[in-house]
Amino acid sequence: MNAQAWWLLLEGAYTTLWISAAAIGLGVVSGLIIALARMARLPVLDPLLAGYVSFARATPLVTLTLFLFLSAPTLGIEMNRYVAAILALTLNTAAFNAEIWRSAFLGFSREQREAALSCGMTPWVLFSRIQFPQVMISSLPGLVNEMSFLIKASPAIAVIGIVDLTRVTNRITSVTYEPLPPILAAALLYMLIIGCLLKLQSIAERKANRLAM
Repeated sequence: MNAQAWWLLLEGAYTTLWISAAAIGLGVVSGLIIALARMARLPVLDPLLAGYVSFARATPLVTLTLFLFLSAPTLGIEMNRYVAAILALTLNTAAFNAEIWRSAFLGFSREQREAALSCGMTPWVLFSRIQFPQVMISSLPGLVNEMSFLIKASPAIAVIGIVDLTRVTNRITSVTYEPLPPILAAALLYMLIIGCLLKLQSIAERKANRLAM
């Protein structure tokens, strides 16, 4: 491949990276909020959130992306393709993240909660200083795993015309008629992005374990 092809691949990788990063950040926070809301077991809200989680987890990302992008104008909502892509990825990953967070909260021992409250600790202090740090550590592998899945599933956004890394690879292949070099280069870039994510996870786990000691 020539320098121009590499430059196009890097531009596609940048598009994949910033859209995925935006969806990951929104998805992690949204998943936490959904998990906490479901833990509260509010009569009306809990069934709605449970339905959303089931729907988003069961719906293919391509279908969700197309639905948001094509249905928004019919509802009088102006939505460009990048907003639709980030929203689709966020709705998808938030549902999975919510279950990861909820599972970690359910795994927090009742004995610790009772001991902290019996010592006069307020529920907020218990949550912020004892429960959430432990939940964060136990959730980290699952959250990072979901992040890597999201990045690998992000080529679905190309269906609405976004020129991500996979779409650029297809374009280069259609021009050069040599599929192997651009595919291998794209695979290398995906591995680099996910490898950096896993490295950040390792660093975060080491720091968290040191703080917990």
